[in-house]
Amino acid sequence: MKSIFVTLLFTAALTATAQETLPPLGEHQPPQTVEAMWAGFDPQAEPLEVEVLKEWEEDGVILKVLRYRVGIFKGQKAMMAGVYGYPKGQQNLPGLLQIHGGGQYADYKAPLTNAHRGYATLSLAWAGRITAPDYFVNPGVVQLYWDNKTDSPQYRVTTDWGALDGYHAPSRNPGNQFPSIKSAAWTLDAVDSPRNSPWFLCALAARRGLTFLEQQPEVDGSRLGVYGHSMGGKLTVMTAGSDNRVKAAAPSCGGISDRTSNDALFRRTIGDDAFLKRLSCPIMFLSPANDFHGRIDDLQTAVTEIKSDDWRISCSPHHNHQDTAPYEVGTQLWFDQALKGGLQLPETPHIDFQLNTKSGIPCCRVQADPSLPIRSVDIYFTRHGEPGGTDVANRFWHHTPAVLTDGTWSADLHLTNVNQPLWAYANVCYELDKPITGAGYYYRVYTTQQFVLSSRMEMRTVEELAAAGVQATHEPTLLIEDFEPGWEYEWFTYRPEKWGRKTHKIHDQRYQPPAGARLALSVRSAHPNTLVIGLGEYATEVHLTGGTQFQSVVLSHEDFTNAEGKPLTTWANIKELRLGDQETLKSKTNQKEHKRELGGGWQGEKPVFRNLHWVP
Repeated sequence: MKSIFVTLLFTAALTATAQETLPPLGEHQPPQTVEAMWAGFDPQAEPLEVEVLKEWEEDGVILKVLRYRVGIFKGQKAMMAGVYGYPKGQQNLPGLLQIHGGGQYADYKAPLTNAHRGYATLSLAWAGRITAPDYFVNPGVVQLYWDNKTDSPQYRVTTDWGALDGYHAPSRNPGNQFPSIKSAAWTLDAVDSPRNSPWFLCALAARRGLTFLEQQPEVDGSRLGVYGHSMGGKLTVMTAGSDNRVKAAAPSCGGISDRTSNDALFRRTIGDDAFLKRLSCPIMFLSPANDFHGRIDDLQTAVTEIKSDDWRISCSPHHNHQDTAPYEVGTQLWFDQALKGGLQLPETPHIDFQLNTKSGIPCCRVQADPSLPIRSVDIYFTRHGEPGGTDVANRFWHHTPAVLTDGTWSADLHLTNVNQPLWAYANVCYELDKPITGAGYYYRVYTTQQFVLSSRMEMRTVEELAAAGVQATHEPTLLIEDFEPGWEYEWFTYRPEKWGRKTHKIHDQRYQPPAGARLALSVRSAHPNTLVIGLGEYATEVHLTGGTQFQSVVLSHEDFTNAEGKPLTTWANIKELRLGDQETLKSKTNQKEHKRELGGGWQGEKPVFRNLHWVP
């Protein structure tokens, strides 16, 4: 470890007189456009000076923790760490650049699983954090690197931004606000400039990552793809929108919504729309319908802004910033199609409304490409939110299965009222001929034999509903859930292998409780267990006696308490209901953190529920 450190000191000294990667502003004003921001930068010009920090072989895959030179900034070298992997002995491989999100790590599971499918992958550690066998770099280890504590057994060499600060969560400089273009001691330009933003720095490092990939002897540099989650999704769009070496892109939960900055210069040069309008490669957007960071409303605009006509979308209902395998696998399938000439994905489903019906009930029709076996076509509609609104995380999506008639899938949409807009989209679930294994948004390894393509979301205004004579045909009800077959379509989980489920039904106008109501359900558990019922930031434990009979549970709002032990005072404004075996409540008041554990390990088979309802 010390020898590596000495080498780094030596090479850093040599760069003191090296040419700057980016031309200095001098007397010029800061870049005002995306093109001006990138002017003078050639991602292929400088040597990479690759340093291999660890190398091993696992299950026929060569894996390396390494660093490459990003550039010279203000006289100091910047080095990007990451994990690189490829199938041993193979050549002419397509290359993938994987970009982690905020708070995430570069992780060896992405290169490992991709290698098993015939790819070489570089997982970037732009924040310095790395997960690999015997090479673990968490924020504490990043701090050790900053502090040069080479004698610590945990010390690891990692990403070094040199004179700049492209780190995140935490940044090296406490005052560094990650998106900012403001000038500071750790920024490139001494005036407000888009080149000061860590977004720009990380996108620049990603473009250098493409150079690394194309220079590897086992990689076909004409077949490069990029993907990333959350902040990595935005960086995916920035990279694909600025570098024509990218032949396919797949951002998840990002890259579509950073378009509202009050800073006009930021908006023109760093905003998502600035890069979407320059993006011409095939792209697949993975955009959960309740995601706070990549909002589904903005997705509808994004697909009209890109230059590419070759795009798909996959939108899981109810999910927020996480997903399950049939949606996550879209990334793998997209690269197979674009970079390997593999399975050709069906065309994007098309949805339309028929509002003028004799019954006054809107009919939703879906055109679904039958080129692969269709398992189901499902329509989801919501009444929550306003166009351009930001509170999408708690939207409830009503589910309606579509029926195939004469080549068209259709379903009636029963509405509770006509005084709210109507949003709807369709999911088409396809069967694969063989399972696919990959590493998901947070590197959880999954295997699936299904995948979902989504239509664009359509919206009809209150005025359009009224003009068409649409009628409200769903009355408010005390019954929240009957748990009959198909009930899980309106609930969600990120861990399908576990029985716990969540729903936003309780937030919908149709399921609002009357004054003084109590919450009731029946549950059967084969063994004595503890059921946890959660409502927003509150929860309660229900002790089940076990056996073959259903146990009746009736609860008032006072039975639910938060992390501090304070009771829920009203059912109003509760947006999420949860059924599970355990959970942790957290809160913070007056700088004091509160934490409360509920439930425990479940014994035996999963519970059976009946008749979740309000008791007047």
